[in-house]
Amino acid sequence: MPKVERAIIMAAGIGNRMRPVTLTTPKPLVKVNGVRMIDTVIDGLHKNGICEIYVVVGYLKEQFGKLKRDYPSIELIENPYYDTCNNIASLYVAREHIENAIILDGDQIIYNPAVLSPEFERSGYNSVWTDAETDEWLQTVNDGIVTSCSRTGGKGGWQLYSISRWTAEDGKKLKHHLEIEFEQEHNRQIYWDDVVMFCYPDEYQLGIRPMDKDDITEVDNLSELIALDSSYRKYARGN
Repeated sequence: MPKVERAIIMAAGIGNRMRPVTLTTPKPLVKVNGVRMIDTVIDGLHKNGICEIYVVVGYLKEQFGKLKRDYPSIELIENPYYDTCNNIASLYVAREHIENAIILDGDQIIYNPAVLSPEFERSGYNSVWTDAETDEWLQTVNDGIVTSCSRTGGKGGWQLYSISRWTAEDGKKLKHHLEIEFEQEHNRQIYWDDVVMFCYPDEYQLGIRPMDKDDITEVDNLSELIALDSSYRKYARGN
């Protein structure tokens, strides 16, 4: 059975939807009820014995110096394209570390560290079943294999979350496909997940890692931040 050996945390984005909070603080370093979001990610990885951790930084990168002091074993990788490309650039600059890796965003809150367990059977994303209508990416799964994914959502499917694991074989393929899309095709305004799900879907046989909706929280915008931590109400319009 494959086992995660390393982690790549995406933390380079500008976080426009959380302004004005992110005008001075990178989104993963924003505190929710006194705790930086990225701390819950790193601590969850450590609890699962995953200590080889790469953090991809870009926007306000100098502020991650304190994170490095707090967690001396992490390695920071700079994404110089953070303000001109989508997040395909972040995985592209970390592409040497994808084999047997867990890839996850730094701007989420991990409530249940078990969702970061290093053991897995096949490459794929942590996912939550939803009967309700959603506009998030939604996967169709048959016999344990992802057969399709909708960018525009739907209902009655497995909602994709930004935690994924990659075998050594699939990591090599993903590295190669990233290089083709980024270097040759100049396809730089896409998510890195697009490479797997929509550019080369027939090259991968992904599974899912079921989890509960309450295991993590993805904090996408200012209103979601305020809902979690009322101290940010002062940033809402009209206040």
